[in-house]
Amino acid sequence: MGEMTVTTLEGRQGPTTTSPIAGEADDRNGRNFLRRLRTPRRPRLWFEILLIAVSYWTYSLIRNAVPEQKAEALRNADWIWDVEQSLGLAFERSVNHAVDSVTWLIVGMNYYYATLHFIVTLGVLVWLYRCHPGRYAATRLVLFATTAVALLGYYLYPLAPPRLVPGGDFIDTVVVHNTWGSMASGDLKNMSNQYAAMPSMHIGWSLWCGLTIFALASVPWVKVLGLLYPTLTLVVIVATANHFWLDAVGGMICLAFGFTVARLWYGRLPHQLPQLVDDPKPRKISLRRSREPAA
Repeated sequence: MGEMTVTTLEGRQGPTTTSPIAGEADDRNGRNFLRRLRTPRRPRLWFEILLIAVSYWTYSLIRNAVPEQKAEALRNADWIWDVEQSLGLAFERSVNHAVDSVTWLIVGMNYYYATLHFIVTLGVLVWLYRCHPGRYAATRLVLFATTAVALLGYYLYPLAPPRLVPGGDFIDTVVVHNTWGSMASGDLKNMSNQYAAMPSMHIGWSLWCGLTIFALASVPWVKVLGLLYPTLTLVVIVATANHFWLDAVGGMICLAFGFTVARLWYGRLPHQLPQLVDDPKPRKISLRRSREPAA
């Protein structure tokens, strides 16, 4: 109970109690505001387009602003390669050379690496927006949190991709086949930080797409395609010598962090939220005059 002072007959002030209604109301308003933030609602198209555009621009700006610490990135690449060899799982060079020997296949993978990373991710977002509006915000939060924590990896652990490791005998498939297959190679290499390979967001984003499709799609073969997409992406990032397979593990860890953030915020995983939400816009009610004459 709170206290306030009143003046007695003698002119002195003494303590008395006051109602805590104001304080309780503030607490209740705060809880209601937080509850509203956590309640799934129908996304607004203009806001989502703006948010995604600004977020990706910010992500690219920060990622490319990370200093290209070439010496440290190469040392880290050597360490990754040594760890994989000690595990008996250093297969990247063999896959790179084998796929590069089939021209049409490696050229297709170059374009896969450059395009589907964006096309499929945006496609899944559009599908969620149209068909699963109640789960859209939570699933989008997973993607955003995953990407945000990846920036820490780029800053704290610069890593050269296999194709840039001197003496590694890896083939830069974009350069060799003269294809537009990577923003970190060829003519576009100056637009991207080439030593930001850990974690792999090609895996982080593709696995986000695959798990989302698997969890929410109603057609069995679409669920299968959802799982095949990140699997094929793993083959592509290794075959084109853009990542070690341990970079993919880093992307998976980032995605696990993203799901954890969404679970803590919404209290449930995205696929456990309701598919549809009520339209927040109030319905218009037309008032008609009664045709019966007044008494």
